[in-house]
Amino acid sequence: MSAPLTRKTAAALGVLWLAAAGNGRAQDAPFPAEQIRRGAALYAKNCQACHGVRMRGPEWAIDLTKFPKDERERFVDSVTNGKNAMPPWGDVLSPADIAALWSYVAAGEPEK
Repeated sequence: MSAPLTRKTAAALGVLWLAAAGNGRAQDAPFPAEQIRRGAALYAKNCQACHGVRMRGPEWAIDLTKFPKDERERFVDSVTNGKNAMPPWGDVLSPADIAALWSYVAAGEPEK
């Protein structure tokens, strides 16, 4: 059952990214501030316990501040299906939620 969900999720995210990009190149599109804020809130609720406050987590968790910005598909797949010790979130988070999380990770946490 997870394979159809993955294809469905990927297709939905593809549509969201193309719409956001306008030119078909999502990584070149700026993210709306509201989407980044939503991603930050989702991160605080669902990801912070393992990946740390402001994406600066323990040594054993992937450093999301250094996640390659050109690997959106890898991020979506890892969040949706899980990877290594990370559980899958595809049944908890919607494609729009995962897109918002990506916008937060890709945009980065502003320095204070």
